[in-house]
Amino acid sequence: MEASVVLDLKGLSVADDEISLLQHPLTAGVILFTRNFESKEQLISLCSEIKSINPDLFISVDHEGGRVQRFRDGFTRIPSMGAIGRLYHDHQRYAMRIAELAGFVMAAELRLCGVDLSYAPVLDLNLGLNDVIGDRAFSDRPDIVADLAVCLLNGIEHAGMVGVGKHFPGHGHVDCDSHHELPHDARCYEEIINKDVFPFRLLIESGLQGIMPAHVIYDQVDPERPAGFSARWLQQELREGLGFKGVIFSDDLSMQGAVKAEPTAGGRALAAMAAGCNLLLVCNDQEAARSVLDTLTEKAVQPFSGGQAFIPTRSETDISQTELAQAQQAIRDFNQEVS
Repeated sequence: MEASVVLDLKGLSVADDEISLLQHPLTAGVILFTRNFESKEQLISLCSEIKSINPDLFISVDHEGGRVQRFRDGFTRIPSMGAIGRLYHDHQRYAMRIAELAGFVMAAELRLCGVDLSYAPVLDLNLGLNDVIGDRAFSDRPDIVADLAVCLLNGIEHAGMVGVGKHFPGHGHVDCDSHHELPHDARCYEEIINKDVFPFRLLIESGLQGIMPAHVIYDQVDPERPAGFSARWLQQELREGLGFKGVIFSDDLSMQGAVKAEPTAGGRALAAMAAGCNLLLVCNDQEAARSVLDTLTEKAVQPFSGGQAFIPTRSETDISQTELAQAQQAIRDFNQEVS
């Protein structure tokens, strides 16, 4: 089998004991957090340092907008997806334009600093049940989520970045946070497919290349395993049912929603890989990352060959500075309108 690991770093530069992690043949990428950011200049230096150690790695971040924007100083404040979704009800075309510009600004600013990938768009529904999703989602309506997410994805791709939709098949109908607990969704299969999966179906048809499943158990579909460890969800529903041919990222295997399903780091990695995940995120626990790499090595797992699809093939110099400046101003104006 094939799989590779995406891991994180402790600080503002690469520590000596992290070099071997970055050079490990089963490491495909790095995910950055706020602790890795001090300024744009420092971020550019860090990305350059990572690439000098291993040029085959992609560099990623959760930089969705709203509450989840890891880098702030020197970056445009990306509005929450919920703010754009509220605009849609009265000004549909304007909301779609803002979604596209938000995707472009987010991706372009990251790319100009050396970051290859942001884990966006969020395709969950905001059903008012889950604060961890909340206004990270565009709307409670699947059609609005799909319309705006397609626009956001168009903007992301216009800047030369690839999109990753999350959290399949939908995290919006549980009332606890999978960072801390293992949520259960008791709804029937038909409701999940017809409502929550609808945006994923539309985005896949629009060329979405990455998907991240949820650490949620859907009791009436696979009562034993969360979606990220479930072949039923990832192979039968996502691959076969929706025809998704892109890359499946696990959500962070150090989250309690994963830990409660499988206690050991190596076991979680093997379970995610067996279910169909190609890239395994292990965050905020470097010992766990080392354990995962050791486990995969012992099992003779081969590196996943598709990870480099997330390194943009277009140069960041192709991004028009005039177009970016205009888009940044449009987003600043929108932020003023909704503040």
